[in-house]
Amino acid sequence: MDFRKGEILAFDKPYGWTSFGLVAKVRYQLCRKLGVKKLKVGHAGTLDPLATGVLLVCTGKATKRIEELQAHTKEYVATLKLGETTPSFDLEKPVDAVYPTGHITREMVEEVLARFVGTIEQVPPVFSACKVNGSRAYDLARRGEDVELKAKTLVIDEMELLRCELPEIDIRVVCSKGTYIRALARDIGEALQSGAHLTALRRTRVGSRRVEDCLSLDGFPEWLGQQEIETTEEN
Repeated sequence: MDFRKGEILAFDKPYGWTSFGLVAKVRYQLCRKLGVKKLKVGHAGTLDPLATGVLLVCTGKATKRIEELQAHTKEYVATLKLGETTPSFDLEKPVDAVYPTGHITREMVEEVLARFVGTIEQVPPVFSACKVNGSRAYDLARRGEDVELKAKTLVIDEMELLRCELPEIDIRVVCSKGTYIRALARDIGEALQSGAHLTALRRTRVGSRRVEDCLSLDGFPEWLGQQEIETTEEN
């Protein structure tokens, strides 16, 4: 492998890790292995700390392909808790409101999910990496400032109900770049005339790369030690 010329590695990001933190760890391990002080390493598509699954990491000249890789279709499996909302639409923030769920049936859930398939408009969460006047929305939100984000046009290719044990449901979503599954949970809750937030999220595929084929962060040093390394000089 030639990490300077450019490699694309797929990791199964662990729970609690930021995407930036995983990249920093990988960069450190690669620099040690190559005996260099610096190496370009970046990721193609942020995963929230409370999410797990496929995170593509590009090295060397392959970092130029990040935008191309970010455009690939993604697949997620998510667990939603109905009847409760949080400011972050996941477990990062505590529950801030409770809503009735007694009227919700499996048939109602399936009908609502079907409404979201196709081209939709979605307002990103305020606790997100979206930029507002040069600042990250989550930085403004955590400082208690009002954040107003514009709706974005997205495509939901598939939406499948995997489990329905009310007030919890598991869904599988195949979607375009820029889709926030947390915001989808918010919108599904509203469409069910209730509320909802994510309690688990796993990215199971990016393009053709599946989570079952990904490297683990813990196993990366051992995997790296087994690779035959080439050393092209970076320009």
